[in-house]
Amino acid sequence: MTTTKKLACGVDVGGTKILGGVVDHDGNIIEDHRVESPAKSPEAIEAAIVEVVQELKTRHPIECVGIGAAGYIDKGRSTVMFAPNIAWRDVPLKERLEKVLELPVVIENDANAAAWGEFEYGAGAEVDNMMLVTVGTGVGGGLVLEGELYRGAFGVGAEIGHMRVVPNGHLCGCGNRGCWEQYASGSALVRNVRAAARGGSLLAREVLDRAEGDLDKIKGPLITEAARDGDAFAIEALTDLGIWLGEGIASIAAVLDPAVVAIGGGVADADDLLLGPARRAFEAQLTGRGHRPMLDIRKATLGNDAGLIGAADLARK
Repeated sequence: MTTTKKLACGVDVGGTKILGGVVDHDGNIIEDHRVESPAKSPEAIEAAIVEVVQELKTRHPIECVGIGAAGYIDKGRSTVMFAPNIAWRDVPLKERLEKVLELPVVIENDANAAAWGEFEYGAGAEVDNMMLVTVGTGVGGGLVLEGELYRGAFGVGAEIGHMRVVPNGHLCGCGNRGCWEQYASGSALVRNVRAAARGGSLLAREVLDRAEGDLDKIKGPLITEAARDGDAFAIEALTDLGIWLGEGIASIAAVLDPAVVAIGGGVADADDLLLGPARRAFEAQLTGRGHRPMLDIRKATLGNDAGLIGAADLARK
């Protein structure tokens, strides 16, 4: 006797696009559909989410929906308490979407959803304790402990990018100063390289030439490309970023002791140019080094699909 596997729809709500996908129990995306994210209007974004799901629903027997969105989601996975890029404030999004879609819906923080995707189907599939660190515009994170997604007492745990690492350091978008993401993110990488180029540093000449003299064209992929081609300044910039990353992971490990830390986000495309320095800095700073097992720092494997896959799978739980 065979049973039909429940198909779930995962939706990744981003700043520029809303991507939905039908996901099977093996973590495969059977079909996806995307629409442009409609500016900042909460109502328009909710309508776009419905449009994506309804389109996929016409061709697949979807039985539940998982939404991954940036922001604070309550522990009941139903209310968006605060979203940084959308004017969602204490919005009962689960209730609203279920009323229209007539399907069970769960709402999850996007980094948590991505961490769950990597845990179930990606870089952490063989362990029970792992953390995903996403290195992009900021630093995001999601944590799985003993096989369970950790959300904290109020649903807003694992906001690791906002650990304070430098007292009175760079001002962060959250309003505090010295947050980890101000030193270990793609934005920090670009800020530092642009500052050197703006200051006339000869070391930054190759990067500036690649950007045709335009500081605004100096972005993460360009820096990574220069480093891959052997530019010493770009390699040093990624090394410095990796050191910040590894030292932060050492602090996390002292508290949480995961078996694997998976590095995702756009900057992770630098591979060992970033991960090599991160591993060395981690090993140098880990409390009790030499007398305890070492966690594995590895690249995440699901790429931009992690959040969609994770949200869909969490909807089945």
